[in-house]
Amino acid sequence: MIAVHLEGGRVEIRDAKIPERPAGYALIRLLVGGICNTDLELQRGYYGFTGVPGHEFVGEVVAADSPALAGKRVVGEINLACGECEWCRRGLQRHCPTRTVLGIVRQAGAFEEFFLLPERNLYVVPDGLANDIAVFTEPVAAACEILDQVTIPAGTPVAVLGDGKLGLLVAQVLQVNGAKVHQFGRHREKLRIAERAGVTTEVAGEHLPQREYDWVVDATGSRDGLASAVRMTRSRGTVILKSTVHGEVPVDTAPVIVDEITLVGSRCGRFEPALALLQRGVIHVEPMISERMRLADAPRAFDHAAKKGVLKVLLEA
Repeated sequence: MIAVHLEGGRVEIRDAKIPERPAGYALIRLLVGGICNTDLELQRGYYGFTGVPGHEFVGEVVAADSPALAGKRVVGEINLACGECEWCRRGLQRHCPTRTVLGIVRQAGAFEEFFLLPERNLYVVPDGLANDIAVFTEPVAAACEILDQVTIPAGTPVAVLGDGKLGLLVAQVLQVNGAKVHQFGRHREKLRIAERAGVTTEVAGEHLPQREYDWVVDATGSRDGLASAVRMTRSRGTVILKSTVHGEVPVDTAPVIVDEITLVGSRCGRFEPALALLQRGVIHVEPMISERMRLADAPRAFDHAAKKGVLKVLLEA
């Protein structure tokens, strides 16, 4: 089979053996995968990653212990937890200290023709939900995680910084769940995607509003995003951090302390609410697909995904 290999900033196609399936795991045939900003950061050196990347996917179960999974289209939770530690017993498997992470931390990813994932990590894709829509489950779940972490009263103004892939999903998820979202970005054509969900948008200039919001989400993917978000937040407000950036992020802690601003790191989320939103069709993801390429064209696909203005690039096996 062919597999995408990432090492030293290079993306290559290699021949690989179909992995042997251990008990409790499913062997999955990739149908479609999505290149996200984390994959691009891995290419730049994030986590010192070497191996097969990819964690956004829709696949078909080829073999599994559970007969009910055979032949099903699935998406999968990317954190592989031990299931036994204190965190796992509390239902916080995504914070298991010994976890591996699909295509990110010590676990071969989904950008290969066949890959493995524990059966307990899998969610069957509802009938009628297209692969190109279902492949957004993982990033939509990451956007939904905000709702599990904080309680934003209905009708409350929320600023979302950034109009990249995750920023557009965050803005839509918060808007659909009752917030009054104002999204700031640099690309009018991207912002129009969020506008379809009722989001108020603005092409951001050099001067953003200051001390105007109780809730601000940084989804810029930029080293400067956190500082901008803090400046926009009122005293005792909350900044939610959604950007994954390789390297250190400079920030002046003085306004955070003086204004008693709460910083909330936010990462992966539950798949159930994400699948429900996608099935309802209230999150507009199709306009976010910039390009579809074959898995064998992954080096060119990564190059394209890194270009300015490009949103989601899908890899089809």
